[in-house]
Amino acid sequence: MSTDPNPTADPREVLAYLLKHANLKLTALMDAALEPLGIDGKDFGALRVLAHREPSSQLQVAQTLGIDRTTMVALLDVLERKGIVTRRPDPADRRRNVVELTEQGMRTYEAAQVAYGKAESAFLAAISPAATDQFRQTLRTLVEK
Repeated sequence: MSTDPNPTADPREVLAYLLKHANLKLTALMDAALEPLGIDGKDFGALRVLAHREPSSQLQVAQTLGIDRTTMVALLDVLERKGIVTRRPDPADRRRNVVELTEQGMRTYEAAQVAYGKAESAFLAAISPAATDQFRQTLRTLVEK
């Protein structure tokens, strides 16, 4: 039996480990940047969806974010209490709620965009702009296939 360390035993050589820890690092930077605005990364995701669409249903936002309806309702409850979103019954289908950013929500979103941009830049600072572009393209390819 060999006592040589197995190089494949190093978790830093496993793609799942690297992706998980890269995500944890980016999430920590993002949440710290968004904290002064009273939101976190999950909130920011919802704001991004709402800022770039006509009024959406709760279900549409949940589907876009890839989260279940119960989680979406809880997230929107918090954002509504903070005055960031409003919900109202859809006049065409009273079973649906239409969700929109408030004026305060739009200001929060705009500030969050800036804060997120700084966090993302800090995360990517160790690689060149060309490597950053390639990294994004590679991840898009993997996610979309």
